[in-house]
This record gives sequence, C-alpha cells and structure tokens, in this order.
Amino acid sequence: MPNIVYFDLETQRSFGEVGGFNQKHKMGVSVAVTYSTGSGEYRIYQENEMQALVDELTRADLVVGYNHIGFDYGVLQSYTVFDLLETTTNFDMLVDVEQRLGHRLKLDAIASATLGVGKTADGILALKWWAEYKRNGDKELLLKIAEYCCYDVKVTKMVHEYGVANGHIKYEDRNQKIVELPVQWQ
Repeated sequence: MPNIVYFDLETQRSFGEVGGFNQKHKMGVSVAVTYSTGSGEYRIYQENEMQALVDELTRADLVVGYNHIGFDYGVLQSYTVFDLLETTTNFDMLVDVEQRLGHRLKLDAIASATLGVGKTADGILALKWWAEYKRNGDKELLLKIAEYCCYDVKVTKMVHEYGVANGHIKYEDRNQKIVELPVQWQ
C-alpha cells in the first residue's frame, strides 16, 4: 500500500503580524502534525523538528492536505533548502474543490456536511494559545495546539477517505441546502 501522509500545521504569528499573505514564510510553525497510513500513527512536530517533518513529507508516496500547497508549504518552506513542491507528491483537496466549484470552501463546511463533524477550534484560537504559551511557558497550551492540529489532520483524512470511497463530498450551498460535489480522488 502507498504511504499517504496527511498534514497540517499551526503558526506562531498571524498574517497581520508578518505583513500579509505574501509574508507567510515569516509566520513560524508552532506545531505540525502528520498521519501516516504506512505507520498508522500520528506524529506531532515542534519547531525544532522541522527537518524531520520535511523528511517525512518527502518520503511519502502522497501528501494530502487542505490548502497545504497554498499555505502550509509557504510557512514550512523557510525551514528547508528543498523546494517542497518539487520534492513531494501532493493532493490538495482545497485546490480540487476550488477548481470544481469555482470558489473556495472551508474544510469545516465540507466536514460538517459530509461527516457530520466540525472543527474543534480555529486558527485564531491556536494563535492565542501560542502567544499565551510564549508569555507563561505553560506546556498545556502547546498540548491544546497539538490536539487541535491533530483533529484537523483527522478530519482531513476522513474527508479524503470519504471522497475516495464514495466519489463525492458534500457541502452546504448558499441556500443552506446540502449538495453533493462529485470528486475523482484516489
């Protein structure tokens, strides 16, 4: 079986703190999480472990994420000399969804409609936890970020697996009607 690695990360700083979207390389990683189908395990990475993360991503047969090409790799790129897009094989569900619909959807919107589960928090809360951790050193806050990121990876994995198995995902349209979106994921 191929080793699919599901991936997400949380940042230390917001777009506003670094000067906008084009400065994402300055955002820093607070926590990154992967799930490997090869090992059947989640792995949590702290900032000082970014080379190990890059190694896992480059060894994967396929990296699956939600906006990881447009965002996460831009943040992670500052930790490596390797061009992440050139050295990894990727499937970004957001890219596929946007191409099919002509607009973006949040992962939470797809997960809620497809799986009946939503995210446990949001990136803004993870940024607040990071700032508080930096002020007081409370490791419980790092654990909260890791747990949130792990859950995002799990949701990403579940949405991807649902799409592969069923040939569609679901989302709530502008009229608040649940709609199926055909996909051809592998």
